[in-house]
Amino acid sequence: MTDPLVDVLIPVFNGERTVRQAIESIQRQSIDNFKIYVIDDGSTDSTPQILAELSQADPRVQVLNKVNSGIVDALNLGLDRCRAEFVARQDADDLAYPTRLADQISYLRAHPECVAVSCAARHIDEHGHPTGVVTRCGQPSSADPNWVPSKEPYLMHPFLMTRRSSIQKVRGYRYAFHSEDTDLYWRLLEVGILHNMDTVLGDYRLHSQSITGASVLNGRISALNSQLASVSAIRRRRSRPDLTFPKDAILHYQRVRSLAGIFEVGRRGLDEEEAAYLEISLATKMMDLAAYRPYELEYDDCTYIRAAVVKHAHRLTRDNHDTINRMWSGTAARLAHNGLLKEAVALLPPGYYPTALARLAFRACVPMRIRRRVRNQPYK
Repeated sequence: MTDPLVDVLIPVFNGERTVRQAIESIQRQSIDNFKIYVIDDGSTDSTPQILAELSQADPRVQVLNKVNSGIVDALNLGLDRCRAEFVARQDADDLAYPTRLADQISYLRAHPECVAVSCAARHIDEHGHPTGVVTRCGQPSSADPNWVPSKEPYLMHPFLMTRRSSIQKVRGYRYAFHSEDTDLYWRLLEVGILHNMDTVLGDYRLHSQSITGASVLNGRISALNSQLASVSAIRRRRSRPDLTFPKDAILHYQRVRSLAGIFEVGRRGLDEEEAAYLEISLATKMMDLAAYRPYELEYDDCTYIRAAVVKHAHRLTRDNHDTINRMWSGTAARLAHNGLLKEAVALLPPGYYPTALARLAFRACVPMRIRRRVRNQPYK
């Protein structure tokens, strides 16, 4: 075999139901000069046996075994083994279309200023059936770390391809738990251009067992760290000392659990202006995530969000204020539509009730497929 052109990283933990299909979708690529590094993060199901079988049958499949410690450690372990010009990501429950690697390599070769690329993806459910949704993310060039919540330079992480030299330059992944991809993208943006291809090159599996979708607590942690990654980006732009993301922070998040408690942990070490930004951006990011994740806001989330938005709304530009007001009333309408009236009332001040009622009527009368077209919001 010639030297691989691309190394593919697939972290997995207890992925016996889907990991074989995920790996086989890479094996069926239209190019064949690649290696697949599957990092088994201490699986306790039949995943190790499946991986042993696949690696024995195909020398391109290399299995790295480790004690369970999370996706950041798994990906950085895989990165240490990579030697190819390009590094691609693949999740253990998603599927790559046959031309995915070739198309992404072609794009990076044709655009030397671009350091990382992803693509559009079709959504499938946990059984592999299409849901009728295709995700096309906005372009990272519109990223703004000062917007509330931050406009992230987002690429679909399961379909990421980057130049190895670029991801090495930014020193791989950090412990921005459940938002390690967002933190990586802010740092990659500092060394080159990021791009989302419009072509659908894979199937993205949505299910309640995904990391950020597994619980509302994981959603709170994701919301916090995605916004801390923005604060971190602003600090670097201003030549200030960067934030650190300690590995033991996850223990503090899990102990305090509530959105208010997680904010208090996250604000440590921030100055007054940064803490104010974090307070409202955490609140609004949590509304954003709950709009499409398989969990819903709880009562205490709603009281925190309302207080944070009311407290800091005066800091926003008019456009940003209008965007958050739409998000606010839309979230309350969704809660009411789902029978969570107590939460809806806790979330929204009375002055916004007429708008929320109009949004509620829209939800009740208009089919979901049409509402998606009207919103036309990129996925994150």
